[in-house]
Amino acid sequence: MDYMHKIKARLYKNLLTPNPNDYSARVVSEKSLGIKAICESATNRGGADISAASMEHAVNLWLNEMSYRLRDGFAINTGYFKAHPSIKGVFDNRDETFNPEKHTIFFNFSQGTLLRDQLDTIEVEVIGEVEGSFHIAHVLDITSGSENDILTPNLPLKIWGHKIKVEGDNAANGVYFVHQATKERIKVGKNAFVDNNPSEITVVIPNLPLAGTYKLEITTQYSNNKAHTLKDPKTTTFEHILTTLDEY
Repeated sequence: MDYMHKIKARLYKNLLTPNPNDYSARVVSEKSLGIKAICESATNRGGADISAASMEHAVNLWLNEMSYRLRDGFAINTGYFKAHPSIKGVFDNRDETFNPEKHTIFFNFSQGTLLRDQLDTIEVEVIGEVEGSFHIAHVLDITSGSENDILTPNLPLKIWGHKIKVEGDNAANGVYFVHQATKERIKVGKNAFVDNNPSEITVVIPNLPLAGTYKLEITTQYSNNKAHTLKDPKTTTFEHILTTLDEY
């Protein structure tokens, strides 16, 4: 079969199942594209009959209006994706009203039919296994239910990986959120760790002062040798860019 597109993937030991022999595949991400870059791509490929600047302006107008209508409770279906507002949190009885301290409003996004119908145009090339090295494999924003995508400040984030336990007496050890625009590194406080295990960490996300996109980093001296930590800290960076809800 002739494919129009190709994505590459690596295999990782699957830490989310009890089977020690199975793997999960992770796409080797290309760089993240914003609205401007996509509009420029459309005009450069010849797929647009207006300028990149005009397209960017129109897209921003459309997205702003979509956001406005979502905030009024409307569901959105573009064919390419669907979106609707949701509420998380338990209501203890029928008379309880919405309380921002225990209930959260967020937006659910899912792929639509037009995008799903294009999946058969993609070839997947598995380029090998990532050996049992120190890495972050997967994150879950517990409040929003988003995987590898959204951050909800001041609420829990679950992190899966290999050899990620934060351990050792070096001051650099810890979990960090690195703001992509400013490169400011915000460290998770010691008291914000809910779980700290070799393959799973749960932390409370700090009060991130800047909205936008972040990279997740872990620095540790953890080793498989229970009697000794590593002499020097090592750092791993999660390959996915994470976005605060304020920016979404």
